[in-house]
Amino acid sequence: MPITRRDFLNGTAITLAAGLTPLKLSYAAISGKEDRYYPPALMGMRGNHPGSFEMAHKIGREGLIPAVAKLQPEAHYDLVIVGAGLSGLASALFWQQKKGKDQRILLLDNHDDFGGHAKRNEFSTPEGTIIGYGGSESFQSPTHIYSPVVLALLKSLNVDIQQMAKDFDVNFYPDLNLSRGVYFDKAHFGEDKLVSGDPDGVVADDIPANRRNGRPIADYINDFPLSSADRQALILLHTLPKDYLPGMDTQQKLAWLAKHSYLELLQDKVGLSQTAIAYFQQMTNDFQAVGIDATACNDAQLCGLPGFEGMGLPPLDPEDQAELSDPYIYHFPDGNAGLARMMVRRLIPQVAPGDTMHDCVTAQFDYAQLDRPDHNVNLRLNSTVVNVAQHESAAEVSYFQQGELHKVSASHVVMACYNMIIPWLIPTLPEAQKAALHENVKAPLVYCNVVIRQWRSFQQLGVHDVYSPAAPFSMVKLDFPVDMGDYRHPRDPDKPICLHMVHVPTLAGSGLSNREQSRKGRAWLLGTPFSTFETMVRDQLQGMLGQAGFDHEKDILGITVNRWAHGYSYIVNTMFDDEEQAEALIKTARQPFGLIAIANSDSDWSPYAHAAIDQAWRAVNELVGPQGESS
Repeated sequence: MPITRRDFLNGTAITLAAGLTPLKLSYAAISGKEDRYYPPALMGMRGNHPGSFEMAHKIGREGLIPAVAKLQPEAHYDLVIVGAGLSGLASALFWQQKKGKDQRILLLDNHDDFGGHAKRNEFSTPEGTIIGYGGSESFQSPTHIYSPVVLALLKSLNVDIQQMAKDFDVNFYPDLNLSRGVYFDKAHFGEDKLVSGDPDGVVADDIPANRRNGRPIADYINDFPLSSADRQALILLHTLPKDYLPGMDTQQKLAWLAKHSYLELLQDKVGLSQTAIAYFQQMTNDFQAVGIDATACNDAQLCGLPGFEGMGLPPLDPEDQAELSDPYIYHFPDGNAGLARMMVRRLIPQVAPGDTMHDCVTAQFDYAQLDRPDHNVNLRLNSTVVNVAQHESAAEVSYFQQGELHKVSASHVVMACYNMIIPWLIPTLPEAQKAALHENVKAPLVYCNVVIRQWRSFQQLGVHDVYSPAAPFSMVKLDFPVDMGDYRHPRDPDKPICLHMVHVPTLAGSGLSNREQSRKGRAWLLGTPFSTFETMVRDQLQGMLGQAGFDHEKDILGITVNRWAHGYSYIVNTMFDDEEQAEALIKTARQPFGLIAIANSDSDWSPYAHAAIDQAWRAVNELVGPQGESS
């Protein structure tokens, strides 16, 4: 389906502006405000947007650019941070805590906005601005698993976790008698059918267990467009606990579950047909970034999938249990971009007024303040680092900005970019460290935000959150109901709202490991134009909601595709990894290298905001002594 003029006026004509540099594109996208640089209002292809990755890929293919060695540094900084995501921003704050606010700090980022995966999307509608999240979503179990370091940083920024929980209206969708549901698409199941009333919870559920508006599981499954035998088999799996590994003791069961996929369990031990198994295929996509064919059974258990209740397994450890059962209600309207904005405002107070999490939501950010010579902290966007060289008393960091090569020197450097690029940027690293860094193969993800004119179709169908076993977007849900500060979540079904749609480019049935699927998925993702994603969005929403009067031509007001070719950090997958060896790789990869330390969620193999912050703390402490003296 072509992009219509209506979509062009909404800002989605990314292909028509492909000849512009990211900077010019960011200006051009603000209709009537050509003199204001404000990337959150851009639509079209975001995340790894055009211009953010091409130079990095050129380095990977062609090696170090010879011109780097000839450059002289243009300026000197006490600290240069490569990457202005949550870990990079936290590193700057921790450095100030240790060394003082008079330190000169430069953050360099290849994207046209700060925050890394913590991406803010804004949409202008006839009813006002709608805010969405295009990446890092919420705080995961902050009351149980956040370290004292992370909690102290949040407190210093005036982030009130308990107030965040109150700002999330957990009863909003239940009070409208909405539930979760499942969408069976015609291409894979012979008909388009949406079934409401899922009684099961999800990992880190935001809906209280007694408010799911679920139907009895047998009634729910019997509405699936599957054969009677398949429906009955699924009902038994959900309702009749059974030991699917008879004859094994507990340790043998745990060993088997660690080395076999959930698909193998369903196929070889439960005995489901391929059609019945297909119902589960994408249930792990959002949490594991891979389907059940490459998800170990022990991870499937952590996702709350059925089949483990009758095996006599030991209880989950407290941290795993917290991740599974804690309410997922610690959410800014723009996801963890809200936290990124608060960190930037603390580092560069001139960028926006206020000092609370509530006033930050709608604060007007002046991007012209990010990189001023009269500020001690400079945040330089659209700047792709291409080389970090270490000398006797200083490091030199070379980067491209708007097609020009620049170099600065630094007393210290924190690498807060993702692990896989670091060996290309620092070619003098030990070979063992390079190899360990390459092991963190990040998972590709797409977080697509779609603003629709009204959401009566969801109300008529009785759903607020829809899982799809085989359609491109494994999850489609109405935005989280959060009122924070002056921002109000849309409450009228006749008014616009933001849909959040999740696509993970996996290769189901390929037999490939999660690393191999991620590599191939990333290649597909970077080669796929916005127009293809637009077609995927329109086709799926029409098939899912058309029976309730939804018309994609009239009802879609705007589309933003947050493409993350390097999304979730790699996590240990016991099907393919030895846990002790993985721990050794993690430690080797993040070793400091003279004046350079490594901070990012990758350095903990943990795709969480709190991990990014913890690793920033570690990296800064590796560079400064206990009294704040440089090591």
